[in-house]
Amino acid sequence: MHRSGPDCARWRRSLLAVAAASLLITAGCLHPVGPAYKAPVPPVPDAWSSGIAEGLEKGKPNLEEWWKTLNDPVLEDMIQRARTSNLTVKQTLSVVREARFRRGVVAIGLQPNVDLSTSYARTKPSPNMPPYAFIQPPDLRQTNGVNLYQFGFDMAWEIDIFGGIRRQIEAASAGLGATVENYRDVLVSLLGEVGSTYVDIRTLQQRIAYAETNVRTQRETLDIVRARYEAGLVGQLDVEQAESNLAYTESTLPPLRQGLAAARNRMAVLLGQSPNSLPAELNRPSPLPAPPPQLGVGLPVNLLRQRPDVRRAERNLASQVAGIGVATADLYPHLGLGGNLSWETVDFENPGKSLTYTVGPYFKWNVFNRRRIKGNIHGQEEVAEQALLSYQQSVLLALAEVESTMVAYREERERYAGLTRAVGATVKATDLVKTLYTSGLIDFQNVLDTERFLATQQDQLASSEGQVLKDLIALYKGLGGGWSPQEAIPDGPGTKSSLCYKKQ
Repeated sequence: MHRSGPDCARWRRSLLAVAAASLLITAGCLHPVGPAYKAPVPPVPDAWSSGIAEGLEKGKPNLEEWWKTLNDPVLEDMIQRARTSNLTVKQTLSVVREARFRRGVVAIGLQPNVDLSTSYARTKPSPNMPPYAFIQPPDLRQTNGVNLYQFGFDMAWEIDIFGGIRRQIEAASAGLGATVENYRDVLVSLLGEVGSTYVDIRTLQQRIAYAETNVRTQRETLDIVRARYEAGLVGQLDVEQAESNLAYTESTLPPLRQGLAAARNRMAVLLGQSPNSLPAELNRPSPLPAPPPQLGVGLPVNLLRQRPDVRRAERNLASQVAGIGVATADLYPHLGLGGNLSWETVDFENPGKSLTYTVGPYFKWNVFNRRRIKGNIHGQEEVAEQALLSYQQSVLLALAEVESTMVAYREERERYAGLTRAVGATVKATDLVKTLYTSGLIDFQNVLDTERFLATQQDQLASSEGQVLKDLIALYKGLGGGWSPQEAIPDGPGTKSSLCYKKQ
């Protein structure tokens, strides 16, 4: 088939007009159908509840690298190891990459789809069926078969008049944003868990140190009691009570050591390592880091910008609202341009006459499925409503979590201060009652009570010191600390090297 003259000119003008119209439409001259998304502004209080932030600064908190406020090099090293080696982080990065690729696939829908095809066939035509029934000469009906060769291109281009494809891209873009926020949320949780586990390790080391010190002290007391018993100054009851007290204190050590081993193994998993590969600095006992003297908590509205789970819920809402437009576009006609250009022949003698093409618009409209389409639209509207309620719920949960951790941090600091004073006084009381006991001025029950009380108070003091830091870390986590808006999302490990199968 060959066009020339006025027909060819008209055909080219029509094709250019269709292409120009499609470019104008996809450039945004026609607004896509469906609701235009606008991020909701949930009601957030201007300040924290009365008395909640008492003793805390109202300035901007240092959230991006909150662990540096503790001035602990080992903790900082653990954080950096976890950021690069944690397997859950790598998994969420893979999800982000997947969403990027899938968005790219959706975006290609605005471009023409061109397929290349080629074929060869050996066929014996029927002498009574067209087109071979009318071929003269050569008379193919008299042959034993012919070779059919074909090579060409097929093209289809849907013109996005009503914005269905653009809404799909909008939904995919918002979905990509949700995966990014999910990565950040995983990062916030991970760094908080690393900090909390590190505090557990140091706390258990301190509790073990206190218990071992009390074991040594109580052994010395037992030696004193035995010497006085052998001298006939006290009865056997004092010896039995001293041995019982020592045995009980020794029995507290195995559970503490077991808990320490479990905390170390938990840290190894967070770092993406085997338990025997933890750094030596983590195995050596070290004091707990001191919390910063001042802590800024900011304003409640900052949670909307900083909390990744809230940001993720907002992106999910945007994706679902765009889905309403995708469903609405089915109510309207679909207009496109299709055609093919191919070379077809049964021989190679006249290749120039073997070129053929077809081109023209197509029109499709689901006129008789409007009830189904409208039902789908209403269903998508309900999905968007659910996403909105989920977003509002995430905001409320974020506010409640932060206020609860503020109270916990403030009250635990008060408890730690009281325990510090109590332990100091009990240490002095223990020294005093031992002196009085060896002088024969008091009975052994006073020594027994003070030693037991000291062991209990020191264990509670170490636990409270660790809990203060864990509450502080929980507060940083609740405020959304651990990531920066300026931080680029890393691509993660190469997919080719991490695959457990060979690509063909």
